[in-house]
Amino acid sequence: MQLTRMQAVAAVFAVAALICGTGVAQAQAPRPQPVAAVSNDLQRSAEVFTYRQAGASGPARGEVIYYYKCWPCHNDYTRAAGSPGPSLKDIFKRPQMVTGDPMTDENVIKQIKNGSPQMPSFGTTLKDADVADIMAYLHDGCCYEEINPPKNPWYRATAQNSPPMPDRGNLRGGPTGLVRADTGPQEGIQVQLIAPNAVRTTVTTNRDGRYEFPKLLPGAYTLRIARPLEFMPLERANVQVADGTKFDDILLQRRSNGDLLPPTEDVLAQLSGVELLWNLPGTGEEKKTFSRMCGEGCHGYDQIFRNHYDERSWQLILFRMMHYSGSPLIVRGRARGGLEAEDMLVKWLARVRGPNSEWGQITPFPRAHGPATDVVVTEYELPHALLATHDVAGDSTANIWYSSHRTPYLGKLDPRTGIVTEYQVPVPGPGSGELPGTHRITVDKNDIVWASENWAHNLVRLDPAGGEFTITPLKAGDEPLNTPGLGNFSIGPDGAIWFARNKAVQKFDSKTGKLLERVPFTIDLASPYDNIITKDGNFWAGGSPAGGGNSIELMDTRNNKLLEVHSFSKDSTPARGGFDKDDNPWFGGRGGALLELDAKAGQIREFWPPVPYVTFYEAMPDQRGEVWAGALHSGRMLRYNPQQDRWTQYVLPEPYSHDRRTWIDNSTTPVTVWYVDHNSYMVRVQARE
Repeated sequence: MQLTRMQAVAAVFAVAALICGTGVAQAQAPRPQPVAAVSNDLQRSAEVFTYRQAGASGPARGEVIYYYKCWPCHNDYTRAAGSPGPSLKDIFKRPQMVTGDPMTDENVIKQIKNGSPQMPSFGTTLKDADVADIMAYLHDGCCYEEINPPKNPWYRATAQNSPPMPDRGNLRGGPTGLVRADTGPQEGIQVQLIAPNAVRTTVTTNRDGRYEFPKLLPGAYTLRIARPLEFMPLERANVQVADGTKFDDILLQRRSNGDLLPPTEDVLAQLSGVELLWNLPGTGEEKKTFSRMCGEGCHGYDQIFRNHYDERSWQLILFRMMHYSGSPLIVRGRARGGLEAEDMLVKWLARVRGPNSEWGQITPFPRAHGPATDVVVTEYELPHALLATHDVAGDSTANIWYSSHRTPYLGKLDPRTGIVTEYQVPVPGPGSGELPGTHRITVDKNDIVWASENWAHNLVRLDPAGGEFTITPLKAGDEPLNTPGLGNFSIGPDGAIWFARNKAVQKFDSKTGKLLERVPFTIDLASPYDNIITKDGNFWAGGSPAGGGNSIELMDTRNNKLLEVHSFSKDSTPARGGFDKDDNPWFGGRGGALLELDAKAGQIREFWPPVPYVTFYEAMPDQRGEVWAGALHSGRMLRYNPQQDRWTQYVLPEPYSHDRRTWIDNSTTPVTVWYVDHNSYMVRVQARE
């Protein structure tokens, strides 16, 4: 879907009424017989929506529910910071509960359902089967451990089922086919092939309903429709794949005769966060306030909207999210608009996602069409679930590295096989109070991997050749740098670390961690969220703090001259980004726009996408000057051409685009775009033009 800015504005207002276009049936073509509908369990979002990432029921599923509902309060790290939640490990070995009641299954279940003055009432949002799975987990070996996240049952890449993919030419030449419905060929349908090693390749039908896969390794695959939405799920097992294979036509069956969809669990699980928000009642002010206060990227909208809480419980949850400091999930100071805005948001959530709230008929966003259908999306499974995966970076041998925000694992994906090698960062000793987890990851010119330990405040160096780690705390003088977290750093061509903090741009020695240089800001800025540097090391740039702001800072490192500029929007909050070919920095704005600092003009330009209620975590220019960014909560990778003022929306096969860091391989033609989704899977996007 390619739109000019004027068309984009019109699209935002028209999106609720649009349904995917259909072509005219070819009278001479034989009509294939309908295929009986199957379950949609192969849709990853269906498992996420129902807490089944690690298992369908019992303790495995209970651990996932515990992770989302209990762990944020009941973990060693938040308790050390003063949280009222006691540890739940081995609770059935205790004679009584904190309330004084006997420790029985009945009393624990009552506590979960009814809550307490400082605990939400989960009885309105968890079903009896959910509570039963939590209880099974509490009895089986609770509690969630950051150093031992649950295994991902979908990861099954091995040397036996994952032979290296040879160089097989361009992004075409694989199986082809046609997708039709009762009204004719269907544009924008995502056809997916799942390989024996669980790697998923997805292509999209064009205006004639036709699709073409890239060349794939021959063998038996599972063919399915990804996010069928208005159509019934369709799946075919043991489909034989070879170069140039022509598949039988796919005939889709509609869910309903009208344009609106029933609000079944299957349909809701296929919707992106902004589609869920779009379909809820509420004013523009309420929805914009929600987007800005809850959409920064710590989690998706779906994690909120799948719940039913009373007003008291929403109040407790929102207060903790907005104000609580010391949690491994929450950073204080992200509240916006004051108590009045928070109160409005609590009342809105209690109204639209309260105990008795129901979804109305659903209007999905339009499917991709035009040039936006000419794309190949590949998804790779990772060995563990619940990683809160964060960043990606590529090395010189085409491996893709990723970081985990809440566990000590770094991972290396070989895209040719789908095999992942994990490396565990050394964990601090018991009682240290330091939560494991890495944030930024980058690979230097010598293929040395660097990562930041966001919670332990350390710089991590990994030599993949020997698997050896070096842990270095950054220092101001002889004292450790006083930081709330070592998050986003950059490494220059000379090996120095750039990390702005304490109201200044700072340069550190990567071997010793000692401060080498400090250039103070002239504006009232404590610390920009990101730190980026050009390949030649001549320019550094940063944006606003995570809590809000509207500034971008650019420094010429050759003379330490600073340019500090404010954007037009007061809360644009430039977050993370990269430099374009003209050395202008681009950032994804948490306020909902892409932001460019034009160094020559000395001003920030804002570019607003044609999708409502999205936020951005980052933006990354490629070598041609186009900018790529996953629009958070939209299930779309956006591509923006500044010269032509043109947006292209690549709809993804899962309703997520939780892109915290984009890595672009500029050595391929066209470029190859990578990100790792928060839901613990890797994504490669390859536009064919």
